[in-house]
Amino acid sequence: MFNAIIGLAAFLVIALAGWAIAELKGKACNYEQNQDEIDVDARLAEQLHKNGFTELDINDVMKSISTKGFKTN
Repeated sequence: MFNAIIGLAAFLVIALAGWAIAELKGKACNYEQNQDEIDVDARLAEQLHKNGFTELDINDVMKSISTKGFKTN
């Protein structure tokens, strides 16, 4: 019984240490787009809109999907 408690405590300590490392790593490593990436994103967005792409909001999505199942005739 005592070994099980020690094992559980060790598992919790290791899990919390891993979680803390993952959280700190996310805050320490920042990514910023350079100007070339920003230009490519803008060009691709312009190309999508030129081809008729429009971003749907939730109301448009609810109109175009089946939320109540399919009707059978």
